[in-house]
This record gives sequence, C-alpha cells and structure tokens, in this order.
Amino acid sequence: MSRFRAQLGSKLVTAVTGGALTVGLARLLEPNGYGVFSLALAISSIFMFAARFGIARSAGRYVAEYKETDGAQIPYIIRTSLLLNVGSILAVVILFVASHRSIAARLNQPALVPFLLLGCLFVVFGALVEYTEHVIQGFEAITFAAILRSCGRLSRLFLALGLVIAGFGAIGALWGYVLSLLLATVIGGVYLYTTVREYGADASEVESGLRRRIAKYALPVMATNASLVLDKRIDTLLVGFFLSPVSVSYYVVGGKIVSLALAPIAALSFTISPTFGAQKAAGNVDRVSRIYEKTLVNALLLYFPAGAGIILVADPMINLVFGPDYSGAVAVVRVLGLYIVLSAVVQISDNGLDYLGRARERAIARLTTALMNVGLNILLIPAIGVVGAAIATVFTRGLYTVANLVIITSELDLRPGFLLRKLGLIAASTIAMSTVVFGLMDHVSGWLTLGLVVTVGVLVWGVMSVATGLLQPRSLVGFVT
Repeated sequence: MSRFRAQLGSKLVTAVTGGALTVGLARLLEPNGYGVFSLALAISSIFMFAARFGIARSAGRYVAEYKETDGAQIPYIIRTSLLLNVGSILAVVILFVASHRSIAARLNQPALVPFLLLGCLFVVFGALVEYTEHVIQGFEAITFAAILRSCGRLSRLFLALGLVIAGFGAIGALWGYVLSLLLATVIGGVYLYTTVREYGADASEVESGLRRRIAKYALPVMATNASLVLDKRIDTLLVGFFLSPVSVSYYVVGGKIVSLALAPIAALSFTISPTFGAQKAAGNVDRVSRIYEKTLVNALLLYFPAGAGIILVADPMINLVFGPDYSGAVAVVRVLGLYIVLSAVVQISDNGLDYLGRARERAIARLTTALMNVGLNILLIPAIGVVGAAIATVFTRGLYTVANLVIITSELDLRPGFLLRKLGLIAASTIAMSTVVFGLMDHVSGWLTLGLVVTVGVLVWGVMSVATGLLQPRSLVGFVT
C-alpha cells in the first residue's frame, strides 16, 4: 500500500503540474502558438518512441526476474540493455537531424524547423528517462520512481512556464521540457548506478542466452511502442497535416484532460504490474486473479462516473479553464469521455501482460488496432474535422480493450459472473449521478456553480456506491489514514 501511495502521490503531482502547465501554456501562447508547440512535441515524441526500441521494458522485466533468482546477472542485464538503448538513441537522432527540415516542409509549417532541431535533445533525454524509470520499476523501487517523476514534472512546470513568461515564447516552453528531462536523467542515472553496485561483483560469466533474450523480448515491446506512436501521436500529426495548428490545440487540450483523469489508475498499474509476474512465477495464479478482479472493479467504480461527468461538464469546463478561444475542444472532450472508461481497463491489464510474459500477443493487438486508428483518422479528419480524430481513437481503443480482456482471461482464472454483477451496480450508480448532474447543468454560470454541481454529483455517486456495497467507508478511511 505504501508503494501505491507513493506512486499515487507522484501521479497526482504529475496531474496537477501537467494541468497547470497545459492551462498556462494554452493561455500564454494562444491556440495557434500552442498548436505549433504541441505539433512539434508530437513529432519529437514519435522519434523518442522509436529511440526507446523496447529496451527499457525488456530490461525492467529481466531485472524484476533475476533480482529474485540470480542477482549476480543484474550488472550484465543493465550493461547490455543500456548499450542497446544508447545505440538506438544515436541512430534515431541522426535520422531526426537529417529529416527535420523536410518534415516541416511536408506539413507546410516552416515555423517548426527550430522546434524540431531542439526536439533532438528531447528525444535523447526522454528515452534515457524512460529507461531509468522502467529499470527502477523492475527493482520495485516504486517510492524513488515516484520521487524521480515528481521532480521531473515540477521542474518542467517552472522551467517551461518561466521561460515563456520571460519572453522566449513557444521555443522557451520546449527548452523547459528538455532541461527538466536532463535533470531527471542525471538523478535517475546516479540512483541506478548506486543500486546496481549493491549487487556486488559480476558473475563469473553471463548466463547463456541472456543477452539474446533481452534483445528478443524488446522486439514485441518495440512493436507495442510503434503502435503507441500510431495510437497516441500520429493522430495529432494528422490533425496538423489535414487541418491547422489551431485544430491541433483543440485536440491536444482534449487529450490532456483525459491524461489528467487517468493519473490515479496509471499509478496503480505501474505499482502492481511487477506483482503479477512475481506471483505467477511463484504459482499463485488464483491470488493474481483475485488481485486483478479487485483492481478492475475499483477502477471501473471510479472511471465510469468520471467519464460520464466529463462528458456532462465539458462545455463550461473548457470555457472557464482554457477560455472561449478553445471552445472548439468541447466536442473533442465529450467524445474522449468514453475513452477514459476504456483506458481504465487497459491501464490495469496492459502493463501486467508484459510481466505475465504475454508481450507478443499484446503487441499484435496494439499494432493491429493502431493501424486501424491511422486509417480511420485519414478517413474521418478530412470529413468531419478534429472530432473525427477523437471518434477514431475511441473506436479503436474499444477494440484494443476487448483484446486485452481476452488475453488476460486466458492467463488468469477470472469470475465472469462476479465481474458482471459488479459492473451492473457501477452502471446504476453512474446513471443516478448523471441524471442529477444533467438536471443541474442549466444552473451553471461560473466557477462556483460548476463546483457545486460537481460536488453534488460526487455525493450522489458516493451514497449510491456505499448503498450498493461497492464502496466500503472503513476501507476508504483506512487508505486515507
């Protein structure tokens, strides 16, 4: 529980700082400037995903396995995976430098050129931070991972906003991102070095086939990373290609709201994923199954009403928080409200499949639905605008959610009847809450009335959840205290 609290605290810091940064940059840069910045960040993130090459997750998986069985192999795992990671980063950065001008020209956005050149540093440090986080997760040093993430996000907030306020504009915001990643890289690298040294001298020789297995396991993870690019970044790029930076800003604002809402479940997923693998390796399939069921029910208990609430309050929320210039994001947020519910299920299942040894199947499902997402974006964005990108994202996320559940069901001993009964009770609580909030929306005229409506909705949800036995007040008080 302490690990979860630490990671939840980190995710809350990430959510708060990320929300403040999104609102601050959106208001300071206005839709066009924020759209150019977001488009550059999306393109740089695509190259960063490629630079990671799946090595980080592979290293984390083998660290988690060998620290329990043969700790002397840990230095070999770190050395091999780090060399592979540095090699992939260098190759991708060379490609990025060579192509950044042609990318800006293809998008008909010459203003992107300096952003993309700076994006090369974003790729380097972003990939290294990702590596340290996953390896630290493999060591189950969740508290330090939480501290590292919090430091990175806090420094990003102050550096990015500070440089924009100082007059450096959107390029200053990107410099803030790069400098915060550099700081996290240094802190994480020092911690990782001291942790590996604790395992003492190297083994007399590396276990036969270990290096090959690290590289081999990275391949399906790389495919998953490629699908993540197609699923989470290409849509932003296509919005910029078919529409404009202003439309990009609408889509990014909608996506940021979703990311903030999913912060708690992402913390839980990050924390329990190594437990799945460890418990299964010990033969405790029934225990893993009960953990998964409980986690899934609690996730849906929170995110069913959260998704419904965001759909209902999208209009006043966007106009009050981001300003009327971003009213075009309202329809995007309403569609993505469904994405929140689906992603809650995916967050619980997705990382766990890696630690259960089902990365290959997950990669196939992810890549297939990601390719469908690209195709739907190409069809829908020119036809119905930025909302088309949101519809494509929700539809393909639904298919991927189903695939995750099929794979996890084949791996664990779940109880369908139990889960369906709980789902029915959660749906009843959500409908009751939504009915009350919908009836009160006409009275929303500002921050105070919006806050009151949201509070009433939370109270109705809480009462219904307690009445149906979904929420145990004693357990909640125990967690908080």
